[in-house]
Amino acid sequence: MITRIVKLSIKAENKQEFIALFLNYKNKIILSEGCLSVELLQDKQDENTFFTYSKWENNEALENYRSSELFAIIWPKVKLLFNLKAQAWTVSKLESAKNIQSP
Repeated sequence: MITRIVKLSIKAENKQEFIALFLNYKNKIILSEGCLSVELLQDKQDENTFFTYSKWENNEALENYRSSELFAIIWPKVKLLFNLKAQAWTVSKLESAKNIQSP
């Protein structure tokens, strides 16, 4: 399993349009073969900075999505809303821990 983290700096005037795009396409993205989850996160200090956090079965599944017709529709729309160029990382989990005392 891999995780894809994409940092997106959105122009302030485009913030609501960006959120609406994510809400419109998230259920289509999750249906992509090999997509396990997708989330939209917002920076607590800069409300115009967002992160997409998605989990994929493997790198091939991610690359298939990035080459898909769906991505070809979504990405150009999102790019128009940018304040800065997006940054992306593909990572894999090395270690983790959970607090078993938390509800």
